[in-house]
Amino acid sequence: MRRFPAEWEKQQGILLCFPHNGNDWPGKYQAIQWAFVEFIKKVTTYESVFLVVANKDLKVKVEELLTTAHVNLEKVSFIIHKTNRSWMRDSGPIIVKNGTKREALNFNFNGWAKYSNYQLDKHVPQKISEFLKIPLTQATYKGKPVVLEGGALEVNGQGTLITSEECLLHSSIQVRNEGFTKADYEAVFKEYLGITNVIWVGDGILGDDTHGHIDDLCRFVNENTIVTVVEFDTKIPNYKPLQDNLKILQQASLENGEKPTIVTLPMPSEIKFDGLSLPASYANFLILNNCVLVPTFNDANDHIALNILSGCFPDREIIGISAIDLIWGFGTLHCLSQQIPV
Repeated sequence: MRRFPAEWEKQQGILLCFPHNGNDWPGKYQAIQWAFVEFIKKVTTYESVFLVVANKDLKVKVEELLTTAHVNLEKVSFIIHKTNRSWMRDSGPIIVKNGTKREALNFNFNGWAKYSNYQLDKHVPQKISEFLKIPLTQATYKGKPVVLEGGALEVNGQGTLITSEECLLHSSIQVRNEGFTKADYEAVFKEYLGITNVIWVGDGILGDDTHGHIDDLCRFVNENTIVTVVEFDTKIPNYKPLQDNLKILQQASLENGEKPTIVTLPMPSEIKFDGLSLPASYANFLILNNCVLVPTFNDANDHIALNILSGCFPDREIIGISAIDLIWGFGTLHCLSQQIPV
């Protein structure tokens, strides 16, 4: 029987991929490299990093950057593999427990059903599973590959999963699995992730390149508590969809039939860059062993979000990481990482 562990369960390490070109962050590549170094430094304070780098030359360069920043290189394992992008939450494998052993799942990344250049990314699960010596299974349903991204899946480790209808059920925009119904997805969740209960929220936030990933919206902070982002300004387009999601969560049940505790997180003020609204969200935090890394946006709500999350994780340090440059790539800490459970 498979089970997808919750993110707060004990981790062996975090999978990251060092950006080797600036295409996802036009004009900000220099800043992004140092933002990544800071991200790696914070993770290695608590656990290991498995770092994908495009080639041996980049490995040497990254080692120099990490050394300059006094990162403990003994906590960093390099995996040489050229990728299209660095979003390991989506192109990387999902590691589940199958009985007492670990199993890596390949959910057939296809560039979020939006971009055509994902041919290098689709080999990431195999590369990682070989490196970690964890057997790899390709996810299929009725004989066909199933496309899912880690950013679309949020679990409590006990049988409940939260996802969004906008991401998985839209009939014409970024369709991952044509013709799939809720029942089809729930059958896949049960078989591969051990899910017995699915909470479907509605739409994602404005500017989300993935068309509704859940890790910008709602996150479990323990087995029965969900934090969800809300917008308080009625003039902002995010106001209504986030209120609708809040109502759905308030009426939802967990796998044991009980009601979840719901905690609301504010949204940062709208961030615009080069004419685009960017999908900045405090829900894109990453849970580590003994710590939670939270994206911050030079915003008045930063400290409010950090305080709320401190109350949700009393046994973990809460550390804000400036994500004002990272968000220009349409994602931040959670999107860039994938936890490897022990």
